[in-house]
Amino acid sequence: MTNIQQFGKKIVDKSTEISELSTIGFYDETWAKADILNHLIRQALPEYHSHALENDWLTDHLATLELTILDFLRSRQPLTIPIFYTIAAQLLGFDDEVQATNFDGRQVFKNIGLTTTDVSDIYHAWYVLLNTHTKNGLMFVDELASHGYFKATNQRILFNGKSLVTYDTTDLIQETVWVETTVDSDNDGQLDLVQVDIQRPRSLEKLPVLFTASPYYQGMMVKENDAKIHDVNQPLTYKTPTLVIDTPTFHHDMQHTPTILPRSIVGATTTATKTFTDLAGRAWDLNNYFLSRGFAVAYAAGVGTRHSDGMQDTGSPEQVESMKNVVEWLAGNRVAFTDRTSQVAITADWSNHKIAMTGRSYLGTLATAVATTGVEGLETVISEAAISDWYQYYRDNGLVIAPGGFPGEDMDVLAELVYSRMQDPADWLRTQASWHAYQNNTTRFQDRQNGNYDGYWDARNYLNHAKNIKVDIISVHGLNDWNVKPRQIYRLWQALQGQSHRHKLILHQGQHININNNRSLDFADQINLWFSDKLLDLDINATAILPTVTWQDNTQAQTWYKLNNWGVSENEKTYYLAKNQLTLAPASGEGSFTDYLPEVLFKKYTTNFNHWRDQTLQQVPELAHTQQHFRSDFITKSQIINGESVLHLRVKSSKNIGLISAMLIDYGDDDYIKPYPTNQNVMVDRGVNFAKVLLQEFELQKANRKMITIGHINLQNRTNAWQNDTLVANEYVSITLKLQPTLYKLRAGHQLGLIIYATDFEMTIRGNQDITYTIDYENSKLTLPQ
Repeated sequence: MTNIQQFGKKIVDKSTEISELSTIGFYDETWAKADILNHLIRQALPEYHSHALENDWLTDHLATLELTILDFLRSRQPLTIPIFYTIAAQLLGFDDEVQATNFDGRQVFKNIGLTTTDVSDIYHAWYVLLNTHTKNGLMFVDELASHGYFKATNQRILFNGKSLVTYDTTDLIQETVWVETTVDSDNDGQLDLVQVDIQRPRSLEKLPVLFTASPYYQGMMVKENDAKIHDVNQPLTYKTPTLVIDTPTFHHDMQHTPTILPRSIVGATTTATKTFTDLAGRAWDLNNYFLSRGFAVAYAAGVGTRHSDGMQDTGSPEQVESMKNVVEWLAGNRVAFTDRTSQVAITADWSNHKIAMTGRSYLGTLATAVATTGVEGLETVISEAAISDWYQYYRDNGLVIAPGGFPGEDMDVLAELVYSRMQDPADWLRTQASWHAYQNNTTRFQDRQNGNYDGYWDARNYLNHAKNIKVDIISVHGLNDWNVKPRQIYRLWQALQGQSHRHKLILHQGQHININNNRSLDFADQINLWFSDKLLDLDINATAILPTVTWQDNTQAQTWYKLNNWGVSENEKTYYLAKNQLTLAPASGEGSFTDYLPEVLFKKYTTNFNHWRDQTLQQVPELAHTQQHFRSDFITKSQIINGESVLHLRVKSSKNIGLISAMLIDYGDDDYIKPYPTNQNVMVDRGVNFAKVLLQEFELQKANRKMITIGHINLQNRTNAWQNDTLVANEYVSITLKLQPTLYKLRAGHQLGLIIYATDFEMTIRGNQDITYTIDYENSKLTLPQ
């Protein structure tokens, strides 16, 4: 059953409804009252260009079990709520659902979660209907637009606070400029130029701009990236203890650009001399949606990428500065040139100087980072699965940690992937030696041997500058994203609490994915409303309309809730550790496991870490000695885990080194949301036959367990990530391990599980060292925020 939640609706008064309906052709004061519905329905058939063809559609659909829509219209019978919504459900594409309810359209709307209203005011009912989602994932008015309802006037029309599809995407201006940055990342004595590609409708109005900063945009060096992957089959080593420093001052090992004069300007223009024809799959879907709605779009890969100057340095202040400089040009506050040598300046005279940054993963990361600069002209950010602290991406609690799915990747590996200057032979020949030297420095600074937080990582921790964010932002994150883990957004969420600007969260049950094309949530509608407020200066009050936190239920398909907060818990539930059990009262005793596997098993799991994780959850005998498993009694009443679960552990290692990993598990035969959406075999139109994408939805699957969250720590970093503590073999130490934050419903009849182990074959280094760990149950516990 389809279920749709729409949070991006604006309540307007009657006069506004009539005005907007009139503007788009759904109101005419000359229409006789008895014929209004007839006119409205026929107007909503944009692909039927004759009265006879319209009659065919009206004859093929039913108003009641006895009457076709055409028969009903001709009968002049009174319009009832059931009849209106039976017709409406078919207009929205819910034909199967209407038949399943024996042509009770009102029941269809109720089942799907769509809004109904009294139909005595037919225009109001129609206004509500136009703002209602169809089965194909668009508002009805947008569905009509995708079928050619509106002429491509290249003039903005707003409906319910949202821009409509009235811009011609078949004749976009597609041009290229080079922004002069304030950095010299390759130390050649000249400020780096970065290429910016722009797509925009041909419009006389000044357009708001969506800017996506994507180091991937100019191509990825996959072969070179793969060759640089680090070997993670490395032993854990002892770290020399250092003094505890509560508030260290980090000295950032980064380049400092000397005073370099900007290029001289020898001419000025508003016309680009470089154009392009196709983005060839590099365009961002959300940006495509807004191109047809009167927004300009800009893409830049930044320093150290093809057709730009400089060196590639993952997440560095220089990289962020280069992207900030693009925003400055779009806002009219920086110079760009028509090419890299002529020094002819070009202005973005088509821009209204209001910019939003968009994107997922690395793209969303740079959007977040640029926001922390407080740059003028940036009005909002829509970041999805964004990193806020690079240490938390490649390191954690003193350990070298891989993002989920990418063992052996690191800052230098990612830089290699996006150093797309390699694609141009002459440019590569010129920069090859410098690039290798630059990468050697990155490899040294990232320090895979130590794993500690230091000045290098502190310079790439955007949370340090969160106080500089002065715009309202929307963050989207998957609670099952083990690539960019949930702590990345949780820490930003915490850092922004109490500040004057608004931070909106959308927390879904997916992995490292987009939800732009999700059926059950009106994501694009919400952003459309948001942009009207932030980029068009309209009195929309979107910050009040959109939920503070939108959370996807992990127990039911297509179910989203509005919440006021995340991670603010009034209560705490404590479980204590006992042999194979999580108990509600303290227990005594000890339990041990040994982090060593026979070579054949070790090699098997190093080549398939997903199999290792699945086998771990199944508690297979061959892994039993490497792990400690605990389960609660069956839960009698459902409970929410809201925030960071904390494992307080008293543990000893048989050597003077050690690491602890932990997983929290939900055990129970039940339906679980798949962590990846399923294609619905429907293409969603981003305009009129433009940039179509597959409609997707999260579906349920049967299972008997699910990993809720995870955590890792080096036993020598039990005080903090920058402090090495002494570890003596066979001496107990106490650690506090915060697991990745979540918002998870644990259902009645299920059991909560905890797995404690050392080597994580997906995320930690894998030394296969013969180390025995012993847990003191009496002084160990697990606390859950509720």
